[in-house]
Amino acid sequence: MQIRTVETFLVSSLLRKPFITALRKVHTVQSVIIKLTTDNGLIGWGEAVPTHVITGDSIGGIRYVIHHVFAPVLIGQNISRREVLTERIQRAIIGNTSAKAAVDMAVNDLFGQLCGLPLVQVLGGYRQSLKTDLTVSVGEPAHMAKEAAEHVAKGFDTLKVKVGTGNLQQERERIHAIRRTVGQDITIRLDANQGWKPQEAIRLIRQLEDDGVDLELIEQPVAAYDVEGLRDVTRQTSTLIMADESLFSARDAKKLLEMRAVDVLNIKLMKSGGIREALKINALAEVNGVECMVGSMMETAIGVTAAAHIAASQPNITRVDLDAPLLLAEKFSAGGVLYHGSHMEFSKESGLGFDSKRMMQWVKEHACE
Repeated sequence: MQIRTVETFLVSSLLRKPFITALRKVHTVQSVIIKLTTDNGLIGWGEAVPTHVITGDSIGGIRYVIHHVFAPVLIGQNISRREVLTERIQRAIIGNTSAKAAVDMAVNDLFGQLCGLPLVQVLGGYRQSLKTDLTVSVGEPAHMAKEAAEHVAKGFDTLKVKVGTGNLQQERERIHAIRRTVGQDITIRLDANQGWKPQEAIRLIRQLEDDGVDLELIEQPVAAYDVEGLRDVTRQTSTLIMADESLFSARDAKKLLEMRAVDVLNIKLMKSGGIREALKINALAEVNGVECMVGSMMETAIGVTAAAHIAASQPNITRVDLDAPLLLAEKFSAGGVLYHGSHMEFSKESGLGFDSKRMMQWVKEHACE
């Protein structure tokens, strides 16, 4: 089964409301969708999103790399040699992790179809379902508390709360307002998106610990490059600290783990460049006794489905933050992972479980070229 064609499509998906973090404000999700077709008619799908402030990737760069760097490597190759293909993708160019992720997803989608199994089963099949959190965008305390209450009313018992802007007192007021509103039984994760300096983070986290706010973890409190600062925050607080923007590759994971800089690692396919590298990161973490979360950028259900398959396949991946499709204005209807409130279930179809006919219709409806 050889790859015959490589195609890309640019699509745009509206959000229900703006998604606001310490790094950016997003109204729509623009994605590059990749379609790999084999000589026997099977189709593999993948997605790349241009998250400028995190990966540095752009739409033009993603499409150029896919067509002019990866396509020559892929066309004519047998999909049964998955490891050869995904290795070549990683070696073909430095960086460009979003483009790598899209191609890696599509190759794995085809490989799952070749095996006649859902990809989660091919990768390990540890779980049959997942439960995601739901994100609260950063804003005024009252507004954030109201949004948190709405999420809880929908059945979500884990919230990911965006912080990292304003002074420390404002941050504290936001978190207290949410905890008072949702009560003590709801799990709260904070994501500062690099918004604090190390000493600020230590001071605020200690205050919240003394206040008895009860936070599950705090994600990326300091700048991505400041691994020493991240280590200081981890050492000087009791709350679990998780790396996100500091972690792209297995090499990054090795450094973070050797320095004991964090308690948890957040794996995202757009950062790792796909499933192959993500599995390496998780294996390193597991050997070192550190659990992983799998998250996503602002993506459609295409990219999130691939992330869900790897998350469910491995026992050391104990948390997921895969709510991005729930934040979109329209429900995705071309297959893949299925949402029932906070619960995520997998299609019984092989690969990633997409219906290619409906996928092409969705692509046409959302095209923005």
